[in-house]
Amino acid sequence: MRYHHVIGIMSGTSLDGLDLAYCVFGEGRNKVYKDLKNYNNKGERKSPSFSSGNSCWEYEVRKAITVPYPEELSQKLAQAMSLSGYELALLHNELGRHIGMQVHKFMASFAEEVELIASHGHTVFHRPDLGMTLQIGSGAHIAAICGKPTVCDFRTLDVALGGQGAPLVPIGDELLFGQYDICLNLGGISNLSYRTDGQRKAYDISPCNIVLNQLALQMGKAYDADGKIARSGHVDSTLLEQFNQLEYYKQLGTKSLGREWIDSQFLPLLKRCQLSIPDQMRTVCEHIAKQIANACNTAGIKSHDSNGDMGKHEEKACDANGGKTLLITGGGAHNTFLIDLIRQKFDGQVIIPDDKTIDFKEAIIFAFLGFLRANGLPNCLASVTGARRDSCGGGIYGVDS
Repeated sequence: MRYHHVIGIMSGTSLDGLDLAYCVFGEGRNKVYKDLKNYNNKGERKSPSFSSGNSCWEYEVRKAITVPYPEELSQKLAQAMSLSGYELALLHNELGRHIGMQVHKFMASFAEEVELIASHGHTVFHRPDLGMTLQIGSGAHIAAICGKPTVCDFRTLDVALGGQGAPLVPIGDELLFGQYDICLNLGGISNLSYRTDGQRKAYDISPCNIVLNQLALQMGKAYDADGKIARSGHVDSTLLEQFNQLEYYKQLGTKSLGREWIDSQFLPLLKRCQLSIPDQMRTVCEHIAKQIANACNTAGIKSHDSNGDMGKHEEKACDANGGKTLLITGGGAHNTFLIDLIRQKFDGQVIIPDDKTIDFKEAIIFAFLGFLRANGLPNCLASVTGARRDSCGGGIYGVDS
């Protein structure tokens, strides 16, 4: 295999900045790949598939940084949904150039070889129900500036195959963090993944930092450090009930959230209420924690069949009596108040890892997804997205012939 030395790039919906992680990947001793095609091979030779839950790839993060967006670019990205097609195309290229320059500086800060760049891009539209998802940040410009092969546009193939195009992180949860029963990410949107019935399952749970940060901005702060603002507020039972009754939470199976849903369904409830910002934040935190606990406490538990009996087979992650391990990463893991609420409501053991894993897990996994793509291995799971099949997604710019 090639391309073991990879820089992963993540730009989240909360617009915190660019997360850059320089990673080195290697094959672990637990690798049990089977029954999936190598998509770079023209023949029918099979290549290894993912393991049964134990980490089967080794990785090391050699260096990781977060680069805040310039204010002007941040404002453009925040307003990207309302731009004309022409303006959006220009922003796509502008963001690609910005990412390329930041990665070029990042590479100059260490003396090791980089073989591949993998960039998630910044999500503007995500409507899998319409067969459409759009992440901007031109991979061609990144490759041109950095002189390295660049993988981008990870979601489109899965959507074309009838999937949600999200979440993509679960294959990394499976292969890099499979020792935990549940992996929870608290980013702009909260999402989880877990293993049940021999498959990885995942979905978006609720809005998270994308709403909390927006409320903090109204108080002149970029975010609510340690959840201090929310902790000072009070829960409004009426608003909380309105949140919890939203139709999305009644949907079963594969599902994902986009900014469109938050703007049209969630934020109007906040705008109509007459609450102080601390009370709004406290109520939103209560809602987030409740939805997360509901999802994690029931993760993997089979629904009752037509006779009212629970399914016969249940995995470790399906133990409703507790004992499940929950790994929490993403910016929200630093919100100690939100974590306290989740701990109160979750039945198992909450694990908060080191800061590098908290802050850069998604960048690490997108580096891994790029590594899989460049080596022709599946990097998107149909069991997670609902697509017709697993796929090897992402466009590659600048690969030597």
